[in-house]
This record gives sequence, C-alpha cells and structure tokens, in this order.
Amino acid sequence: MNAFIVHAHAERKSFNGALTEVARETLAGAGHEVRVSDLYAMKFDPVSDRRNFTTVKDADYFKQQIEERHASASGGFAPDIAAEHEKLDWCDALILQFPLWWFSVPAILKGWVDRVFVMGRIYGVGKWYDNGAFKGKRAMLSLTTGAPEQMCSEFGLNGNIDNILYPINHGILRFVGFDVLPPYIAWSPAHVGDEQRRDDLKAYRQRLATLWDTEPIRYPSLEDYDERFVLRKA
Repeated sequence: MNAFIVHAHAERKSFNGALTEVARETLAGAGHEVRVSDLYAMKFDPVSDRRNFTTVKDADYFKQQIEERHASASGGFAPDIAAEHEKLDWCDALILQFPLWWFSVPAILKGWVDRVFVMGRIYGVGKWYDNGAFKGKRAMLSLTTGAPEQMCSEFGLNGNIDNILYPINHGILRFVGFDVLPPYIAWSPAHVGDEQRRDDLKAYRQRLATLWDTEPIRYPSLEDYDERFVLRKA
C-alpha cells in the first residue's frame, strides 16, 4: 500500500517532526511505500493566484475555479501543484501532520489545500463526498495541540475536539471522497515530560499498524439527504 504524508512544521526536530519520522519508519518497515511532502522544506508557496497555472482561460478577470477547470481539462497546472496531484493519485492513504494553530491548520497547509484541491480534477460537477475523486482512499489527521485533552472535551473551555476538526475532516477530506479515520492527537507535547512523549510515539506506532483496518468516521451518505441537501428525518 502507498502512504502520502503532508508535513506542516518548520522545525525538523519538533514533535511533529518526530511523528512524521515514526510514520515513515513504521509504514516502510511494514512493507508500505511512503512519500512525504515537507511543505516548509519544499518552500511550498501557499498563496493561490495565477501562478497556479500555465494556462489562461480569462486574461481579463481572474476567477480561480474557472482557471482550475480550464487547467484540469488542458493539463495546465504549475509543476509544484502537478507534483502534489501525482502523489495524491498514487497514494492509498493520506496523512496530514500538523500542529493545531488557532483551531485549524497552519497557513502553509491551508494553502496546500487551496492550491492542490482544484475544481475539475479533484471536485465539482457531482464529484464530491461519496462520489469524490478519492473515493476508496483513506485519510487521517495526525496533530499536536497546545492545550491539554480536558480543555478540548465536551465541556472543556475550547470545545469538543471533534467539532474543532470537523471543518478539516468533513469539509476538506470527506468532501473530496476520502474515508476519514479518527485523528491521532498528541496532547500538549510541549508541556509534558519525556516519558509521556515516548508513550505518545509508541501509541502512534500502534495506530499506524491499524491504518488500513481502522473503521472510518461515519458520516451520512448523499442518499441520506433530500433534493435540498438537507438531512432526511429518520
């Protein structure tokens, strides 16, 4: 099986860096092929504009989705975007590795999504959710937090972590067809001791061993919605 890790942390020696190395070693050691896009090391440009394309549909007015559809039809994406498309096509499982910043992903990872998940090639014209481009592939978030687990519980100050991650899990990954696995979360690694960090890495190795077997998060299917895309009553 093929695993693609998108790594979004600027410090190689960070705990996010350790999690990515554990994933690379664990998956490769189990006989899987692994590729990593280290966005900071790649100096990936998160800014989305005409530089995304080698083609032009409308030179007078820039509308990104129109240019994406045109580039999808004509192979007109910039080389850095085309390279990420190839990795997504290649993989059976996608792992996004990042620190949770401001209740979301770092800007460089959001920019990767903005530029790479394009209309036409990745989504659009009925190609979404159950019928998404990555139907049959798996995706998982692996992340670190600044806050301890209890602050991100149902009654915690920050709110339930499942609600915090819903825009990423459902709004990005499920939207394009992935079967989304429950996230792996290392809680507040900067504020715990070495023993806990070692335990977190061990737990991640165990989680990776079940990457291909873990039950995905259950979201309603398209058939569960009416013609207005409102969930039907049971």
